[in-house]
Amino acid sequence: MPLTFVGGNPKERKMLLKIERFFDKAMDILGNILIVVLLLMILNVFYDVVMRYVFHHSNIAMEEMEWHLFAIVILFGTSYSLKESAHVRVDFLYERFSVKTKAIINIVGTLIFLMPFTLLIIYGSYEFVMDSYVVNETSSDPGGLKYLWVIKAMIPFSFIVLFLEAIGYIIKNINIYRGLEELPKDDPQGALS
Repeated sequence: MPLTFVGGNPKERKMLLKIERFFDKAMDILGNILIVVLLLMILNVFYDVVMRYVFHHSNIAMEEMEWHLFAIVILFGTSYSLKESAHVRVDFLYERFSVKTKAIINIVGTLIFLMPFTLLIIYGSYEFVMDSYVVNETSSDPGGLKYLWVIKAMIPFSFIVLFLEAIGYIIKNINIYRGLEELPKDDPQGALS
């Protein structure tokens, strides 16, 4: 399907589409990685349940690993959900707006709310991670995991990824606002119109 735009330089439009596609591909890779992490978590939980209830033996490190893998899925899953427009919004109002109004709301909301929030978390979690790294923090439970700074580092890292995806989301909505003929992947039925 050919793409048509309202106004603007054709080279600029192509560049914005290439940038949008780059962000989409990066988030697709992240989504595939999260699938693997989720499968590892499921296997870990299965192992833990079998060991506990069949063999009456538990492994603290494996239990903690469940929490860490779950944290990774949640922390990085927010970026993927933004790419897929699966994030929470007030749909009963949003669904009534035109495509251009929705694009403006998405851009403004991302700039005013999401991006400052991500920067706040990145800034606020840096010292938290560094303190853990400096003291080489380990689990307080006997037999627990070592190097807790690694999982704590996922907090700022995941919010850096979310910040970058927010840029991609803004670019996607600029493209929508400018009049792309094709609908975004998250709206195959044309509900945005």
